[in-house]
Amino acid sequence: MTSDTATQAQRGRAADDQQRNWRRGLRRFGYAGRPRTDLRERLVPPFPEPGVRLWAALGVGPGAARRLARWTGWGGPLLVTLLAGLLRFWRLGSPRSVIFDETYYAKDAWSLWKYGFEASWPKDANDQILQTPQHIPVSDAASYVVHPPVGKWVIGLGEQVFGLTPFGWRCVVALLGTACVLMLCRIGRRLLRSTFLGCLAGTLMAVDGLAFVMSRTSLLDSVLVFFVLAAFGCVLVDRDRTRARIAAALPVGPDGLARPDADVGDRLKLGWRPWRLAAGVCLGLACATKWNGAIYLAAFGLLAVLWDVGSRRLAGAYHPYRSVLRRDVPWAFLSTAVVSVCVYLASWTGWFAKSGTYSKSAGWQHSGYFRHWAETEGGYSADGFLAGVLNPLRSLWHYETEVWKFNTGLTSPHTYQSNPWSWLIQGRPVSYFYESPKPGQDGCPKDAVGKCAREVLALGTPLLWWAACFALLYLLYRWAFKRDWRAGAILCGVAAGYLPWFNYQERTIFLFYAVVFLPFLCLALAMMIGALLGPAGSSERRRVVGAVGAGALVLLIVWNFIYFFPIYTGQAIPLDAWRNRMWFDSWI
Repeated sequence: MTSDTATQAQRGRAADDQQRNWRRGLRRFGYAGRPRTDLRERLVPPFPEPGVRLWAALGVGPGAARRLARWTGWGGPLLVTLLAGLLRFWRLGSPRSVIFDETYYAKDAWSLWKYGFEASWPKDANDQILQTPQHIPVSDAASYVVHPPVGKWVIGLGEQVFGLTPFGWRCVVALLGTACVLMLCRIGRRLLRSTFLGCLAGTLMAVDGLAFVMSRTSLLDSVLVFFVLAAFGCVLVDRDRTRARIAAALPVGPDGLARPDADVGDRLKLGWRPWRLAAGVCLGLACATKWNGAIYLAAFGLLAVLWDVGSRRLAGAYHPYRSVLRRDVPWAFLSTAVVSVCVYLASWTGWFAKSGTYSKSAGWQHSGYFRHWAETEGGYSADGFLAGVLNPLRSLWHYETEVWKFNTGLTSPHTYQSNPWSWLIQGRPVSYFYESPKPGQDGCPKDAVGKCAREVLALGTPLLWWAACFALLYLLYRWAFKRDWRAGAILCGVAAGYLPWFNYQERTIFLFYAVVFLPFLCLALAMMIGALLGPAGSSERRRVVGAVGAGALVLLIVWNFIYFFPIYTGQAIPLDAWRNRMWFDSWI
C-alpha cells in the first residue's frame, strides 16, 4: 500500500468514526436512522422470493407450490410468448399479396441467397411470383439498394425453407417478433426485479398493433428490433454480472456486511466480460440491418460506461470516472465499437465474394452494385498484394456514401408519411394493404350490404401508446428527481430510437419506424403500472385501489387490440365496421 493510499484510508476511517459518533448522539433525541443494508444487495438487488399463495389457493401442496413458484421465472414468460406466437402465425400467409415494402425486401432476400448480392427484377415480378404455376424472373444484374444486407439474409432464410411465398418471406420475421416478446419478459423481470412486471411488459408488446403488424410483414424494422432488444438484454446482464464480481471482492466487516473499499473500487480488474462482447455482436447486426442501429451502438455504449462509473463509485472508488476511463473504457470500446464494425463488414461477405467476370466489351458483370467502382470509376486502384483488400473496401465506402446521400436527402412526398411529433399519439398510421371485395368474395359475407373492406394498417394499439405517454412523464420524474437508474435505462432506449428523427423532419419518414423503441415503451408502462400497484408495505386499501386501476388499464388495452384485430390482419369486414375503427380522419 502506498503512502497516498494509506492516507486516504485513514481519512475514510476517520470520517466513518465521526459519522457514527454523530448518529450516536442523535439517538438521544429519538433518531433511529435508516435500516442498514448490505452493500452487496445495493450493488445487485436480489430477486424477491416468488409467492406461493396462488398455488396454495388452487390446492397444490407446499413442496409442489414452491417448485411451481420457482418455475414462474421461465414459465410465465413462455406462456406469454406462446400467446404472442399463436397470434403472429395465425393465417400468416394472408393476404396472399406483396404488401407495401415487401416488394423490395422479399425479392432482395431471394436474390441475396441466390447470388450473394441484390439483383434486378422486372416490373411485373410480383404478379409472376404469385401466379400459378409460379415463375421467378430474377436476373443476375446487380440492383442498387439502400439498406445493409443482414435483414434480407434473415428474411431469405424463410424463403429457402418455404419458398418465395407470402408465408415464406414472413415466417422468420414472425419468429423474431415472437422471440422479442420472450426477451422483453426476461429483460423486464431482470430490470424491475419482478416476474409479474416482466411478463406484463411482454404481454403489452404481444398485444400492440404496430408490433403485431410489423411481425407479420417482411420489413427490416422487426429484425432491427430483435437485435436492439437482444443487445439491451446483454448489456443489462453484463451490469449484473459485473456488479456481482465487485460485490464479491469487497471486504466484510465484523457485522457481516460488505464495506466500501477504495482499493477495490479504483483498482479492481473486471476481467473477461462475454455479455458485453455479445452486445457488440448484436449491435453490429443491428447496424447491418438498418443504419439507425448505430444510434443504439452509441447510446448503449455510453449507458454501459455510466453504469460502470456508478458501480465503482458505490464500491468506494475515490475517482470512479478516472478508474473507468483507465480500466474499463478501452476494453468496452474493443468489445462494442470494434466488434460491431467487424460484424458489419462480415455481413457484406456475399458482396465481397462475388467479384464477377470482366470483359472489354461489357466490363464487370455478375457482381454486386459498385463492387468494382475503385477499378473502373474511382480514379485510383491499388495494385499488387493489397489490391484484393483495398479495392473492395474503397468500393464499399463509395457505395455507403451514395446510400447516405440518398437516405438523408429523400424528400419525395408519400401519402402515408408522418412527422415524428405525431408518432406517440399514432397520428398517421401506414396502410400496407387495402381491398374492397364484393359480397361473396375474399371473405366478404354473401349477405353484406355493399362492398367490404380488407386492410392491413400499421397502427399501434391506441390506448397502449397514449398510456405510454404518461408513463414516459413518470419515468422522467423518477430519473430526474429520484435518480432511478431503471428509468434512465428505459428512457435511453426510447430516446435513441425516437429523438434522432427530429433532425430529419423534412425527410420522407413513417410512423412504423417507431417500432424500434416500442419495447422500451412497454417497459415504461409496466414500471408505471408497478407504481400504481403500490410499493412493498403498502396498506391493503392502497393495494386494492392500485390493482383495480392497473387491471382496468391493462384490460382496456387488450380490448383495444381485439377491437382493431380485423384491420391488423386484413380480414374482410363491412364497410361501416371499418369506418367505425377509423377514429380520426388522419387514419384513412
